[in-house]
Amino acid sequence: MTAAGGLDALLLGGDPAVYGICFVLVSAVCALWVRPAELLAAPVAAPIAFTAGALFLGDEADGAAGLLVELVTVLAVNAGWVYGGTLTAVAVVLVRHRGAARRRAAPADRDGRADREGPDRKDADRAAARSGPAG
Repeated sequence: MTAAGGLDALLLGGDPAVYGICFVLVSAVCALWVRPAELLAAPVAAPIAFTAGALFLGDEADGAAGLLVELVTVLAVNAGWVYGGTLTAVAVVLVRHRGAARRRAAPADRDGRADREGPDRKDADRAAARSGPAG
């Protein structure tokens, strides 16, 4: 996002809409790209990434205090983009988490196919086989 903010400032004069659209897209891609064990990192990292690139979007400032004021102003004015990108990352993470939970819940047999009979049917068949012929 830092590169996107720099390019936006250099080529387009710091257009917040272009940077915001880039941020939403990058948030979705990063949420798709992160490892399943670290899914919660994507929504947390998104606003931090926006802030890193937003350093280029403000007007020129004098000193550290002026830069901080410009950064806070850019974040306040573009809060909709921050929320939009973060919620996009959250949505992608939730879909990925739900899909992973479904894959873990469906046990696979030796052929790699999901068990279609269910655990209750298999338990009943095993119990019947152990008890022998009814008679």
